[in-house]
Amino acid sequence: MRGLAVFISDIRNCKSKEAEIKRINKELANIRSKFKGDKALDGYSKKKYVCKLLFIFLLGHDIDFGHMEAVNLLSSNRYTEKQIGYLFISVLVNSNSELIRLINNAIKNDLASRNPTFMGLALHCIASVGSREMAEAFAGEIPKVLVAGDTMDSVKQSAALCLLRLYRTSPDLVPMGDWTSRVVHLLNDQHLGVVTAATSLITTLAQKNPEEFKTSVSLAVSRLSRIVTSASTDLQDYTYYFVPAPWLSVKLLRLLQCYPPPDPAVRGRLTECLETILNKAQEPPKSKKVQHSNAKNAVLFEAISLIIHHDSEPNLLVRACNQLGQFLQHRETNLRYLALESMCTLASSEFSHEAVKTHIETVINALKTERDVSVRQRAVDLLYAMCDRSNAPQIVAEMLSYLETADYSIREEIVLKVAILAEKYAVDYTWYVDTILNLIRIAGDYVSEEVWYRVIQIVINRDDVQGYAAKTVFEALQAPACHENLVKVGGYILGEFGNLIAGDPRSSPLIQFNLLHSKFHLCSVPTRALLLSTYIKFVNLFPEVKPTIQDVLRSDSQLRNADVELQQRAVEYLRLSTVASTDILATVLEEMPPFPERESSILAKLKKKKGPSTVTDLEDTKRERSVDVNGGPEPAPASTSAMSTPSPSADLLGLGRPTARPHPPPGGGLLVDVFSDSASVVAPLAPGSEDNFARFVCKNNGVLFENQLLQIGLKSEFRQNLGRMFIFYGNKTSTQFLNFTPTLICSDDLQPNLNLQTKPVDPTVEGGAQVQQVVNIECVSDFTEAPVLNIQFRYGGTFQNVSVQLPITLNKFFQPTEMASQDFFQRWKQLSNPQQEVQNIFKAKHPMDTEVTKAKVGHLEGRPRGHAACNPAPGSGGTARGTLSVTQRQGLEGWPRGTCCSRPSTRVWRDGPGDTLPATQCQDLEGWPRGTCCPQPSAGVWRDGPGRAACDPAPGSSFSCFFEQIIGFGSALLEEVDPNPANFVGAGIIHTKTTQIGCLLRLEPNLQAQVRPSGNG
Repeated sequence: MRGLAVFISDIRNCKSKEAEIKRINKELANIRSKFKGDKALDGYSKKKYVCKLLFIFLLGHDIDFGHMEAVNLLSSNRYTEKQIGYLFISVLVNSNSELIRLINNAIKNDLASRNPTFMGLALHCIASVGSREMAEAFAGEIPKVLVAGDTMDSVKQSAALCLLRLYRTSPDLVPMGDWTSRVVHLLNDQHLGVVTAATSLITTLAQKNPEEFKTSVSLAVSRLSRIVTSASTDLQDYTYYFVPAPWLSVKLLRLLQCYPPPDPAVRGRLTECLETILNKAQEPPKSKKVQHSNAKNAVLFEAISLIIHHDSEPNLLVRACNQLGQFLQHRETNLRYLALESMCTLASSEFSHEAVKTHIETVINALKTERDVSVRQRAVDLLYAMCDRSNAPQIVAEMLSYLETADYSIREEIVLKVAILAEKYAVDYTWYVDTILNLIRIAGDYVSEEVWYRVIQIVINRDDVQGYAAKTVFEALQAPACHENLVKVGGYILGEFGNLIAGDPRSSPLIQFNLLHSKFHLCSVPTRALLLSTYIKFVNLFPEVKPTIQDVLRSDSQLRNADVELQQRAVEYLRLSTVASTDILATVLEEMPPFPERESSILAKLKKKKGPSTVTDLEDTKRERSVDVNGGPEPAPASTSAMSTPSPSADLLGLGRPTARPHPPPGGGLLVDVFSDSASVVAPLAPGSEDNFARFVCKNNGVLFENQLLQIGLKSEFRQNLGRMFIFYGNKTSTQFLNFTPTLICSDDLQPNLNLQTKPVDPTVEGGAQVQQVVNIECVSDFTEAPVLNIQFRYGGTFQNVSVQLPITLNKFFQPTEMASQDFFQRWKQLSNPQQEVQNIFKAKHPMDTEVTKAKVGHLEGRPRGHAACNPAPGSGGTARGTLSVTQRQGLEGWPRGTCCSRPSTRVWRDGPGDTLPATQCQDLEGWPRGTCCPQPSAGVWRDGPGRAACDPAPGSSFSCFFEQIIGFGSALLEEVDPNPANFVGAGIIHTKTTQIGCLLRLEPNLQAQVRPSGNG
């Protein structure tokens, strides 16, 4: 195609971007004229121009024509023309294009042609586009092509990979039928290319349906044995740098990892294959080229992964560990990294744990000398995994030593691991106390609250360590510069157990107090609050320092502190120390009782940071082996609660409300994690979820999110500062959701202000089924953010991750209140500070015609309560007062309040005993809120009080919409309060656990269809 070559040459010779665009526009105009003007354009010309369009598109320019010409090329009998047509469609045609039907017809013709070249092009196009429409059209045809006896090997390869592509995009459309067993037998095919493609397909299918493909295990072992025992000359076409079929070997080994160890007969042959692979790794390399070592090591590492997965052959596990140990000192960084990573998993096996421990010195040396931070991080992981009671002091000491010079990116992780190991393997808890205090000294900025919380819990629960802890922390506080976390630990422990060291003149009560108070002005507000609680504890423990402490509490810096919390504590503690008797003080300020034995939150934090797979230990693995089936699916979390650990500093006296805690799972040691959440990254908010979130501001029920797989519905109720929300998860497909994990996520700013407690849901959601989750809500204080609901699950082997904002907003805790006109404006004038008032002008979504609105309102004073009010259609003969003829009435006493009745000419409703229309003409509207309209094409009615009714246009008019939004927002709609009858006035109280906030609202329509709401609070 000389014309194409000339065009490409012209583009390359352009001196500027402007020149290139000018040349492209000229060519586009020429092609457009050719397509429109010359109806008899031959196939060669179409191919040439379509190639030019494709090249222009690849340069980054938009192409909005030429698609039909590319589709026409598909009907050509020439390979080059058909190839260009398929290439253009694969790159430029959208899956939602109107041409998909024509394309599908052309593809069907090529698949039916039995021409292997055309069939290959068609299969490549299907795989490239991979849309659901194509899956619906060809998912049933491709398996037939794959298992047909007369299909050529190259077409079988393409068919297997094409089917794999469709299964990954639309697993519910790929049939699992009679062809399943025939696909498995492709593992015995003579053509290794077909075997390689079939192995990829079977591996993916087996992960979802292991039972249907379990016969593939023996065939895979047989094929693997033939490859491993063959010489490089036997498989010349598939030998890569003296390694026979390395990529097929890797795929077969991965397929075997989908299943538990096979039957003894097959297991013996598999063991021979794995031993042969390990033996070949010890042989001298047959080539010095890096490609040889890469292929050889790829097979070796996959074989080691299979050995670890089966975890049933002690000999193989030890040999694998020794082989990895040789890589720990290899000059190639990638091999060192992979060796450390694999040994972390080996360390969790009871058969290879001791073998891994023999390499401790090498790992410690790697921690000190490695230049790559990722390798050093894997060394830390391996030290953590190989740690037990015999080597815990050495490993903890080495990690503390490395911590002083560690990279900032991994310091927090090392701190968590040191804290976990020190607690888990502490025989002498004095060593544990020394280790944690040293940890705070070295890396105090990276010691999270969970770490020092845990120290406090352990010291309080163990009498034998309390005196030592008080002495040690007292000595540590004497350093000129102490980290604030050390001050927190010291304040808490000395406040509880300072009396145990008060007999020593060097640590007398006054010296303890002066030492702590010398740190007071350097600390943050939460730490100062904790120290004030320590001071009142000293008043009970040491009466001789009571006057000194009272002077501190009485000082202006405390009683007039700008922080409300510090001021309140100082006032209350001072009053308590002066009024209460000794017995009352002893009772109120008694020693904290032991904490209940519970799981360590440090391990939960580490798993949240690193993921469950990186922090498993030997005991966990032993427990899990009995339930590990088919490769071990991802564990479902035991709790999805968005609860935060309560701060000891917030309630040192133990007077606060106990916090609900999740129940521990059965079995396990002291460090059992009940939070075992998914390690997957939380997805960003789903598109369109912000609009749905806004709709829930004024309503509590409805559909929050929906896509082609999942629907999330809500139903909620709120009362004062408490609420309950029912979340409904609906599976819209016919395929199961596996590992279904909903998690509520609160930001750091939101957690103190909003308490959320959830109940776990079933991790499996059947196709077409719905599961419900209950969320209990408590508003502690005012907030502006909303929690995020993250849902993670597997659908057809594909990981799905969806995040939406949960519509929990402050107005949900808005309780309406009634008040008279005088009270309303008196309070309105009192709220005059800028912080108490906000005004906003915005455009109304509906026209505000005040005169029309007034004309629609009719007073029916004097009518008895319970009689219906109606607005007849023009010309229907009904009366303006809403009465009906006797022949139209039928007594229906006992109808539920709020029931709406309709006729073609009129629509009525009732609010109590009275005459209504027949039941067949009525619609039950039980539970509609006060002021809601009953719609009718001609008229509707609504009610706002006993003996008073009003007619109103159908919903959607400005009048009804404003009423629904104001009432839905939470405030009460006050009548006859504002002198201007066109204004809307509301009032309500926001309830939180800590306070109640009154809010007033005025909505003022103007002539330009704008609304200015004013709000005071």
